[in-house]
Amino acid sequence: MRLDKLLADAGTGTRSQVKEYIRKGQVSVNGEICRKPEQKVREEIDQVCCNGQPVRYARYQYYLLHKPQGVITATEDPREKTVLELLSGVNTAHLSPVGRLDKDTEGLLLLTNDGELAHRLLSPRHHVDKCYLVRTAGPVSVQALQALEQGVDIGDEKPTMPAKARLKEDGDLLLTIQEGRYHQVKRMLKAVGNEVIYLKRLSFGSLTLPEDLKAGEFRALTAEEQEKLRHDVSGNITG
Repeated sequence: MRLDKLLADAGTGTRSQVKEYIRKGQVSVNGEICRKPEQKVREEIDQVCCNGQPVRYARYQYYLLHKPQGVITATEDPREKTVLELLSGVNTAHLSPVGRLDKDTEGLLLLTNDGELAHRLLSPRHHVDKCYLVRTAGPVSVQALQALEQGVDIGDEKPTMPAKARLKEDGDLLLTIQEGRYHQVKRMLKAVGNEVIYLKRLSFGSLTLPEDLKAGEFRALTAEEQEKLRHDVSGNITG
């Protein structure tokens, strides 16, 4: 891999920034200063340092974002602010959100360049739970809870898969689904005669939104969290 690409992919800076670091002699490979951006390095073997700090390259990146309301789940948009713009200091060139949250929805959003894992996490065949906190315009009846748990007609070719629905003491609904259809939660509540006025995703598979992670903040996943996500899609396959 080219030295400048490795540095950029590791989040050291943009491609133009890391080239400047290299030209100024601020980058070393195995203890020797390197001034050629095109120099080939073995990302798993060579020791690369920038400004005296070791550069840790990882082929895949995983970030957990507390998506705020008013930001769209997209990689780019000419008019709206996107979730990628919230990842300050991160090289987002190859990152994509896993699934989407509506503009007015907040909560846990995973972003990664691991396309295979993203595909598996989004496939209903793997039964990956997604739990939402739902605030509704009116009280949710027992009959509505039962309907949501059995699956409801939201106007698609087939009803939704069975969900888990539980009311909190304050009347808010905790709804867990395994699909990701367009506006699914809102359409499910509409199907039982109600309306969503606030929606927040609390968890995605084994990932849970940290209570201390404020809206708009993000962090990298730990190695343990990455492994748990892979375990989420290693079994329970149907179809």
